[in-house]
Amino acid sequence: MPTPFAYGCPPALDGIEPVAIMDADCALCSFGARMIHRLDRSGTIRICPIQTARGQAALQYFGMDPSDPDSWLFLADGAAWSDFDAIVEVGRRCGGWGRLLAALMILPGPIRAWLYARIARNRYAIFGRGDICGLPDPGLRARLLL
Repeated sequence: MPTPFAYGCPPALDGIEPVAIMDADCALCSFGARMIHRLDRSGTIRICPIQTARGQAALQYFGMDPSDPDSWLFLADGAAWSDFDAIVEVGRRCGGWGRLLAALMILPGPIRAWLYARIARNRYAIFGRGDICGLPDPGLRARLLL
């Protein structure tokens, strides 16, 4: 269930939404950014690395630790989703194959949270490092909020 924005969109984003805020150094998140670019036919979902001033300010706005790149945040239509719920909502909005992520919602919330935490904390060891900002696709780079 999304968390309603307490006071509208975080000021650092100037009303820019929908936006996915994720770790720019994670290979799994870099893959996620490429999937957003490929599956979001509307071209409206923007991507903001948490390592940027905007990303860190948005995390702080929602009471999340900006120095902890374990978090995913998705903002759209005056609501905020985090972690697995953010990934599922992005997939739902992208449509097509992205909707398969909704299958994760059959898991109870505590199990989703536990699973997300395990993957997030071990993602560099499992998937390695990647660089969202270093991706060569000009269309994907246009989605980035730096």
